[in-house]
Amino acid sequence: MTTFDFSPLYRSTIGFDHLANLLNNVTTAERSQSAYPPYNIELLETDNYRISMAVAGFDESEITIETEDNILTISADKKDKDVERNYLHQGIAERNFKRQFRLEDHVKVVKATMNNGLLHVDLVREIPEAMKPRRIAINDQSRKGFLKSA
Repeated sequence: MTTFDFSPLYRSTIGFDHLANLLNNVTTAERSQSAYPPYNIELLETDNYRISMAVAGFDESEITIETEDNILTISADKKDKDVERNYLHQGIAERNFKRQFRLEDHVKVVKATMNNGLLHVDLVREIPEAMKPRRIAINDQSRKGFLKSA
């Protein structure tokens, strides 16, 4: 079992106490998920990401992509086939799956495409203007009257 010591973080930050819970939840979820289907997470450029997942044997109509409460869920439900097959070897896994990814607050799914048995989910981080860095003027004369002297 892996434990984390967050005491240095608590000494120099305010409001990051939820980080310990987040890391604990992520490590617990990783242990409970299977390795199927295989996937890659790519950083395409600053604030642009792509998840590529091997979904050979699945049709687009059998795959569901949803986001709720900063959780991206990709799942597949293989439809029952009318045709009975007699495999001598079945190496292509077509079993149902559900894979979840925790997203940062401002990460949004922008599109999903399927090509050559790979599902590509593109994401972008869009930080609102109010949260971007801004410069604070010292002794700003345009704010006269805001603070009254005693």
